[in-house]
Amino acid sequence: MPQVSVSGHTMADKKDGAGGRRRGPAGSQQARPLYAAVDLGTNNCRLLVAEPRGQSFRVVDSYSQIARLGEGLQNTGRLSDAAVERAMSALHAIRNKLKQHGVGRIRCIATEACRKASNGADFIRRVQTETGLTFKVIGAKEEAKLATIGCYDLIQPDARSVLVVDVGGGSTELSHVDASAIRSGGLTGILRSAPIRDWTSLKVGVVTLSETFDLSDEIAAWPLMLERARAAVRTWPAVDRVAASLADDNGYLIGTSGTVTCLAGVHLKLDRYRRDKVDGSWLSREEGRATMDQLRHLGVAGRATLPTIGEERAPLMLAGCAIMEAVWEVFDNRRLRVADRGLREGLLLSMMHGERPPRRRRPKRSKRTGTEGGAANVG
Repeated sequence: MPQVSVSGHTMADKKDGAGGRRRGPAGSQQARPLYAAVDLGTNNCRLLVAEPRGQSFRVVDSYSQIARLGEGLQNTGRLSDAAVERAMSALHAIRNKLKQHGVGRIRCIATEACRKASNGADFIRRVQTETGLTFKVIGAKEEAKLATIGCYDLIQPDARSVLVVDVGGGSTELSHVDASAIRSGGLTGILRSAPIRDWTSLKVGVVTLSETFDLSDEIAAWPLMLERARAAVRTWPAVDRVAASLADDNGYLIGTSGTVTCLAGVHLKLDRYRRDKVDGSWLSREEGRATMDQLRHLGVAGRATLPTIGEERAPLMLAGCAIMEAVWEVFDNRRLRVADRGLREGLLLSMMHGERPPRRRRPKRSKRTGTEGGAANVG
């Protein structure tokens, strides 16, 4: 199975001028188009810039900022002014990076917060006007598919099925994947039709669950949050069928979220976040429980001092732990593979290696940047 070369987030070659043209071996000039994926979520705003490498890609640059776009959304039904300004700040920074690298093809997606907010469409229009970035608000099913594609090469050769768990800010997507079909169909097959047997989007995420309860007393809030998360997982009609299939197949979980990568960083006792150590690592149920117990006992202030969590994510970790605890319980303590990858990687693979659209005649003297799924004019 081809490997997605994303470890380390280091530049493959030095940038040589504008337009995404990059220096090849021994100083030779060779055009290597750059692609970018932008993921605007309920909590984070992320960018990944990469260049194709065979049937894979190599990361050139990345960016992530906690913008908390969905803060207060479940109470008001709207994106707040403060949240919008935080997101705009992050998107202006992303626009500058895209211009700096001369990215040729860009795809921008928005998820749960923009799906739910009554003023989500107005926000998207403002983003396009001010930054030139046009976002497509995708549905939960497409979100689950892209996360599955992004985790493609974390599927073990002997696996028959896996459950991809994508814990977001506003929702949590669960995708039961036919691992055997992925191996037989390869990258082309999963891009054409991801072999997802069952999927669901749970209406609990780290932001929405945190805002549901009074976290001034985390000891009192924990059992309430856990029960809410358990109930959400149990609403999935396919839950018993999926649990039985994972047991029969000796399947496992793939966790793709800040919650899961933070758990792995703490478990590994890293003194700084190391993607090369975290991505692809494993957590047993016992290791996960011990780490979550440690984080609960530390409280917000204690969690904020941990180098792989920090102040911005510390308040959300209790909700993330509740969701993961509920998933682990319902799916019979399956082992977990940690994925520091997901939507953005799925977008990049889809753009680089998916089916090409029919060729269109280009209008004369057009200088607009080529895009897929979300336009951008960042020149």
